Amino acid sequence: MAVTEPLKLPGHFEIEPELREQLSTRPGHQRCIEGAGELLLIAHEVPRPGIPEREALFFWKRHDGTWMQASGEGLSLLGELMDRYAKVIDGHEEVIDEADTAVEIFTLLRHSGPLTRTSRNLVQALEQVLVIDPDDREIRGYRDRAKELERAADLLNTDGRVTLEFWRAERAEEQALSAARLNRIAFRLNLLAGFFLPLVALGGLFGMNVNLPEFVKPLFWVILTGGLLVGIVLLWLVGRQTGRFSDFDVELHSGDDKSSRE
Repeated sequence: MAVTEPLKLPGHFEIEPELREQLSTRPGHQRCIEGAGELLLIAHEVPRPGIPEREALFFWKRHDGTWMQASGEGLSLLGELMDRYAKVIDGHEEVIDEADTAVEIFTLLRHSGPLTRTSRNLVQALEQVLVIDPDDREIRGYRDRAKELERAADLLNTDGRVTLEFWRAERAEEQALSAARLNRIAFRLNLLAGFFLPLVALGGLFGMNVNLPEFVKPLFWVILTGGLLVGIVLLWLVGRQTGRFSDFDVELHSGDDKSSRE
């Protein structure tokens, strides 16, 4: 038979059995539980990137209305927790302003997501305290500050995602411009090839120093005429396609100019 150890609370937390029975062997999510006129607030430490486990902080409100924490009386550790949240969020905001690579933004997003969820759950836990005891002004102040942290973490997460989307769109535009330029160069090369092909054929024919039989001479003019016609057709087709890609390039440049003006 497996033996389950009770949840370890600070030694001076002499909570009522009714409150203790609502706890399991693990801290669980951030929340406030009530029992026998007492409250137990469970908060989580600032999450660390890539680590799913959360370190819990406990705050116990006794019958006389006094809050107790691991270091003694009061809620100073809750304020220090929010200071750590604010410090981490401010540090990530500086990263967004100075980031040059997608790896930096991706690393930030791996942390900003848990930050947003944890701060939101902290707000909900403090709201639960106020539902039970709406006159607790100290908790109300921490609740308002936690809402500010939640909003800042959410904005941080949104800014990171928007930055990645902007970079993706910017790279797509650059690739489209590069592809248009390469296609235009390729068609110009084809245009040159199409122009010089009949000239090379004519040069080869006129450079022949042999006496052609009478029945071959009409074929000479057929080859000459066919080469000229093929060259003209190639010039027309390649020139038409080159014009299309030039128009496409102009549209892309005009779109870039419009975006820069906006």
